[in-house]
Amino acid sequence: MSADPVAPPPSLRGLFSGFLIVGVQGFGGVLPFARRMLVEQRHWLSEREFIEVLSLSQFLPGPNIVNVSIIVGNRFRGPWGSVAAALGLMLMPFLIVLALAALYAQFAAIETVRTATTGVSAAATGLILATGIRMAQPLKGIVWQIAMAALVFVAIGLLRIPLLWALAVLAPLSIAVAWWMRR
Repeated sequence: MSADPVAPPPSLRGLFSGFLIVGVQGFGGVLPFARRMLVEQRHWLSEREFIEVLSLSQFLPGPNIVNVSIIVGNRFRGPWGSVAAALGLMLMPFLIVLALAALYAQFAAIETVRTATTGVSAAATGLILATGIRMAQPLKGIVWQIAMAALVFVAIGLLRIPLLWALAVLAPLSIAVAWWMRR
């Protein structure tokens, strides 16, 4: 990550409010909204920096987007920035989930309610796919990375190879190809 932010560093209030808005807008699937807020709207991160932060977040325990908020908050305002960003991200979804759980407990037997929850799941899946496609655009021309992603999809998604076995084979292969390509 570059040391210079794309825009002036946000305040604690800015971190809280930015991630609060993301948490409300993207309830259930906030990654596309977080990317838009961080990269396109507030310019706190470049596209490359966002991908690097997201990549790091995927290796850390816990939800990726919470890790992103903690990393971004810490980058700009230290530990208190992490607290502000993570609290902003999770506050409204937490309250909304409590309210929806109470409503769902009352109306779960109604077929229309079950159908609506299925539709929301499909919409969230579409948002995740659209974000993945947008994030892959900088990879154009890097055929081996796309081929490796396809190989992982086939191994885990289609052939149902256990994740640990796929990682044991494909991670060293990917590292070797990356090393060979940089030579």
